[in-house]
Amino acid sequence: MKYWGKSLGFRLAITVIILTLVGFASTTSAELTGLKGKFKILDEPSTHVRGKVKLTEFADFYCPHCHMFERTVLPALKDEFGDSLEVTFVGFPVIPGKLPTAFEMYEQARMMGKGAEMKRALFRTIHQDRTHLLDRVIRGSLIKEVGLDPVEFEAGLASAKPARALEVGKKWGERVNVEYTPTVLLDGNIKVESVNPRNLKTVIQSILDSDSK
Repeated sequence: MKYWGKSLGFRLAITVIILTLVGFASTTSAELTGLKGKFKILDEPSTHVRGKVKLTEFADFYCPHCHMFERTVLPALKDEFGDSLEVTFVGFPVIPGKLPTAFEMYEQARMMGKGAEMKRALFRTIHQDRTHLLDRVIRGSLIKEVGLDPVEFEAGLASAKPARALEVGKKWGERVNVEYTPTVLLDGNIKVESVNPRNLKTVIQSILDSDSK
């Protein structure tokens, strides 16, 4: 018992040292990028393309903060950066007691080329119209609103593809440790620590500025 106690203590000491070094390395890596703002560099591959920033938004359709982000922050960012900013939405349910219907509807619409339109319609329906039960009648009106074929849409929704796409997004979010929504990831490995417009603009602009150096 005494021997194992020492061994465990030794291993814990080594673990603390390793974690400290990893933390130092992460900080150093962030500093070496020359980027500005509040962010964290993740151990994920970068997807950066010169002259463009890829913003991935992990969000819950039932989250009021995500609705506000959709209505105010994203439009401001698009106005600021135009084609230099590419936005991708990833459904990440965090509100308990909600069916996955909204997320699967978004995934099906995305597969049919109308993801952005369906995303806006779902946020409006849930937060402005206060309609949380997306039954077949509500789905039908939203499908027509975004310009999709109802029969094809319902057939796709009934398949396993939208549910599988949702699971892929959830696993991605879990891997990058999404703890709240909205969470923003830039270029695949830059996790923004504050999603207020000022900080997002600062980080995005510094990425674009680094491309011109």
